[in-house]
Amino acid sequence: MHRFYLPPAQCAGDQLRLTDREAHHALHVLRLRSGETVTVLDGAGHSLVCEVTGLARAEVGLKVTARQFVPLPPCQITLLQALPKGKIIESIIQKAVELGAHRVIPILSERVVSQLDGDGAESKREKWQQVAVEAIKQSGAAWLPSVAAPLSLPQYLARPERFDLALIGSLQAERRHPREVLSQYLAAHGRAPGNVGVWVGPEGDFTPAEVASIQAGGAKPITLGRLVLRVETAAIYGLSILNYELNLTP
Repeated sequence: MHRFYLPPAQCAGDQLRLTDREAHHALHVLRLRSGETVTVLDGAGHSLVCEVTGLARAEVGLKVTARQFVPLPPCQITLLQALPKGKIIESIIQKAVELGAHRVIPILSERVVSQLDGDGAESKREKWQQVAVEAIKQSGAAWLPSVAAPLSLPQYLARPERFDLALIGSLQAERRHPREVLSQYLAAHGRAPGNVGVWVGPEGDFTPAEVASIQAGGAKPITLGRLVLRVETAAIYGLSILNYELNLTP
């Protein structure tokens, strides 16, 4: 079944309209016909089964025939991803959607030369958010992760945000197995963390000074195995572990 995305405000009634990008895809790529059944996702937990009721030049009319709500997962996972070179970040965002990330925050680090002014940062954010939209349509994910505009490491660390548990993939000798850190948290608090942040470095990893700053902010170093992983592999690995341990249901 074909999937489309509409923001929650446009999904309130029983009669919906696809316009702009979604209508173009429906009309000129998929060539939908009246009477076909499609799914609309609002990115806020709702999945709507709809019947195509009208086709115009730049608009598709839909009638909602069934609604389903998927609750938020028990733990909201934020990926704090040092911005890699090229378009690798787009692949990371796609995989983050599939692995249940709640947010993706791109971080400008010392070992990746990328200067963005306010307009450039917002333009990147809008582009990356659309990557996330396309990923929920592909995967059927009920919740749309928010993608932030890129921030420098000092900018992010100056924010008051705190996680129940923060982790950083590390090559340092004192790193621990993720399950050990999660078990220790459970023993200390009597519950699993409700939100977790996981830091992943760029090509060449964070500098020692950056790692020290992140750990001073409360992040605990964890191992992602014996091998040195590529940026996108490290992100997938870290998110997979957390999704399996904290959000996977039978």
